[in-house]
Amino acid sequence: MPEPIPILGPFVDQFTVLLEEKIPVFSFHFGPAPIEAIREIHAIGSIVLATATTTNEAKTLVEAGVDVIIAQGFEAGGHRGTFAVSYEHGLIGTAALVPQIADAVSVPVVAAGGIMDARGIVAAFALGASGVQMGTAFLACPENNIPEVYRQAVLKCKDEDTVITEVFSGKPARAIRNRFIREMENNRDKVLPFPAQMSIGRFLYQTSAQQSSPDFASMWAGQGAALAEALPAGELIEKIIQEFLAVTASLQLK
Repeated sequence: MPEPIPILGPFVDQFTVLLEEKIPVFSFHFGPAPIEAIREIHAIGSIVLATATTTNEAKTLVEAGVDVIIAQGFEAGGHRGTFAVSYEHGLIGTAALVPQIADAVSVPVVAAGGIMDARGIVAAFALGASGVQMGTAFLACPENNIPEVYRQAVLKCKDEDTVITEVFSGKPARAIRNRFIREMENNRDKVLPFPAQMSIGRFLYQTSAQQSSPDFASMWAGQGAALAEALPAGELIEKIIQEFLAVTASLQLK
């Protein structure tokens, strides 16, 4: 069993470099950054985004000085951004969460979770979002440097094939079901806290992917994965733009 190692790197060292480079946008997950860090970001003229999974979390982030709220719905792939309550209490769907957060805060809201195409973008805007965050939609793009077995799992994914699990990293995250999830779900008491679980499991996850086996690979994906397309990213974006124009035009005609 490999010893846990720090895999995320020291925050202060990374943060100092980002400030020196004057990165224009900082996005935080798992809660707000320290107040002093937010002040330093604002001091260089940059903006701060952070993820909320409930209305109260959104309010807390705004009070901390966050400029834009990412409203992460239950459908989203990858790690849950819940930080103020247990993650089970933050499992609110995007369509329900976005308008409630939009009504509760005065800053722009970005919708995240289950948005795969122009239909989702139009819906998000109608719900009060100022923008969208899309991740799973780009997983199958050739520019995305993920293992081929992961890409194929996304392209074969059905709507019921993802699950929120803590077994890969020690924190709840939505991934495509596989053998590791099924076998570890009965041994949750053996899951280490984040990020130790991810650290000790990294060799298993990487080796599985290298051997083109989905059994033990960590394959983050949202509930909309079945809508993913294996197009170059530029073509996918252009297609989404054209379909967005078509969808909005059709709605104006009704």
